[in-house]
Amino acid sequence: MKAHEIDYTIYGEEMQYVEIELDPQEVVIAEAGSFMMMDNGIQMETIFGDGSEQNQNSGLFGKLLSAGKRVLTGESLFMTAYINNNLGKSKACFASPYPGKIIPIDLAQFNGKFICQKDAFLCAAKGVAVGIEFSKKLGRGLFGGEGFIMQKLEGDGMAFVHSGGTLAKRELAHGEVLKVDTGCIVGFTQDVDYDIEFIGGIKNSLFGGEGLFYATLRGPGTVYVQSLPFSRLADRIIASAPKAGGSSREEGSILGGLGNLLDGDNRF
Repeated sequence: MKAHEIDYTIYGEEMQYVEIELDPQEVVIAEAGSFMMMDNGIQMETIFGDGSEQNQNSGLFGKLLSAGKRVLTGESLFMTAYINNNLGKSKACFASPYPGKIIPIDLAQFNGKFICQKDAFLCAAKGVAVGIEFSKKLGRGLFGGEGFIMQKLEGDGMAFVHSGGTLAKRELAHGEVLKVDTGCIVGFTQDVDYDIEFIGGIKNSLFGGEGLFYATLRGPGTVYVQSLPFSRLADRIIASAPKAGGSSREEGSILGGLGNLLDGDNRF
């Protein structure tokens, strides 16, 4: 085993967090902003890259290239390592950034590689390499939207990714096809063939409200799908937010603007 062997427990239902149990000198790496709490004696250290052997042995140019790839995914150049300097076991906890589920991924069971949405990675045992999976097909790059640039987790340790809303896990048989909204993909195993397909039809394209393209995932392999991508949640919040100088009256108000007048608020 190249990656550290860590034990874990996932708590909660809708807003989950994962508790990582570290033996002395064991390390867990995490994305900035995912930290929740930790025992005394665990040391936090900001590192350039993911701290994996692959990253450390790549030299300065390799590290800069790896960091540049992370910038493309919208992630920070740095990650945080949590080292247990105690003589006994200690625990560190990391929380999901929005309502959903945390998925434990044992990379040893997935032939050392798992592909996930660019913002899905939460934390992992030291030794897991966090990189990006570039699409080899032009169509994915032009029309893939959120699913264009995906992250890849490589190694033989435990990694944790998070999803939004309710999680669906599908085991695809050889040749079986699943069609998914690009933003609803959480991740899939490396054997799954991934492509972008045009929805088709003028009415669907203009008035369907679901975008022009969806992803096709062809088995064999395992696919994780989320019911509420963060981008969709953010769009709904922005659309429902009161405009500048407007009222914060609830969306379902029957009176609407007339209610504002009755309340003494004459702003529209």
